[in-house]
Amino acid sequence: MTVRVRFAPSPTGMFHVGGARSALQNWIFAKQQGGVFVLRVEDTDAARNRPEWTEGILSALDWIGIARGSYEGPYFQSSYAGEHRAAAQRLYEAGRAYYCDCTREDVQARTGSQHRGYDGFCRDRGLPAGEGRALRFRTPDEGETVVVDLIRGEPTFENKLIEDFVIARGDGSPVFLLANVVDDMTMGITHVIRAEEHLPNTPKQQLLWDALGVKPPIWAHVPVVVNEKRQKLSKRRDKVALEAYRDEGYLADAMRNYLMLLGWAPSGDREIVPWSVIEDEFRLDEVNPSPAFFDEKKLRAFNGEYIRALPVEDFVAACQPWLTGTDTIAPPPWQPADLDPAAFAAVAPLAQTRIAVLSEIVPNVDFLFLADPLIDEAAWAKAMKEGAADLLDAAIAAFESLESWDAESLKSTLEAVGAERGLKLGKAQAPVRVAVTGRTVGLPLFESLEVLGRERTLTRLRAARVRLV
Repeated sequence: MTVRVRFAPSPTGMFHVGGARSALQNWIFAKQQGGVFVLRVEDTDAARNRPEWTEGILSALDWIGIARGSYEGPYFQSSYAGEHRAAAQRLYEAGRAYYCDCTREDVQARTGSQHRGYDGFCRDRGLPAGEGRALRFRTPDEGETVVVDLIRGEPTFENKLIEDFVIARGDGSPVFLLANVVDDMTMGITHVIRAEEHLPNTPKQQLLWDALGVKPPIWAHVPVVVNEKRQKLSKRRDKVALEAYRDEGYLADAMRNYLMLLGWAPSGDREIVPWSVIEDEFRLDEVNPSPAFFDEKKLRAFNGEYIRALPVEDFVAACQPWLTGTDTIAPPPWQPADLDPAAFAAVAPLAQTRIAVLSEIVPNVDFLFLADPLIDEAAWAKAMKEGAADLLDAAIAAFESLESWDAESLKSTLEAVGAERGLKLGKAQAPVRVAVTGRTVGLPLFESLEVLGRERTLTRLRAARVRLV
């Protein structure tokens, strides 16, 4: 048997990090088994589907290493509408489904509760197909449906507790439960690896597989991904879009390493590991069924580690989208012509050790490429206290006469200026840093001044001194 797995997202919004985790798990499992990864876009919700969401799915998969051309598809669920309707008709003709004209209000009136499921009222009425009549699957009255799950063992469901569920709407269009099963059958899917939230649907789908005369796939329901309050990640409440993390400056390698830790861990006391280790060691049956906490702070720390591990030239290249702007990344505050690649390359090793996401490169280096620094008023108020004017005067004079404009000379010169005023270097450099960079924190000051150059540094110090008058 050739293992065939599928990832089946809907193009109705941004790409969810939980979906990315499931895609990676399917991808690795297929590679380990010498199998096939199938991408199926479930696009039957015409009211919500948009072409850009489909492209978003493809580009997000590209980003995490599941590249176009390396998998089968994408197939589109809407292309299989004929197969869906044919399967519904087969079930009806075999007596495994029947037509029902009950409304929700009808059921509620009979059961006396809005929470109870369908009561089987139309089971034996023999209604033919007709406008507004849904097709319901006739669930067995007795027995159990056992779901063999690689992660959760063998969850067992009593058939009598499963209502006769709808498989086709009143207009004849099949619902998700049936379409999903028929697509998996048509595409020869052998293993369904998906999120735990689908587990309640699984006994219904397994009954459909059995009724259609095909052996069900092997199931594996991976844990739900939750936030810090242990609530399921929600796009209405939480930051869940993979594209948002990408555009903020998370590295693909860091993201996919972290996603694979949501419910699983590599051997030994380690979490940050090469992708080859994950591909080698990941096992579906070792996935923990408990909810997996998506810890953004931990992801951020992961990303910082990955950034620091980059060769400097790769770091410089990775920063380029934030230095210039793209279709999805806002342009920086400087003009394109003012970006000095040599100056950026000079400070890149300093910035690389200080940022956790690539977008943070902009406030760290903007002072190099702007005519005037962007002054943080709170930083100005904190640094430019009594004595700042005198210190700036002395720093200007000392820097003007400095023979060698290098970081070490700049440091020793300002250290001497501060000592004459009873100030340690940390206190002495605060007004200079704010005058030159606009902020109290940033890259090492003296290396920054060396790259900025004598004239631009002195111009900014003089401008700050005028502002203090």
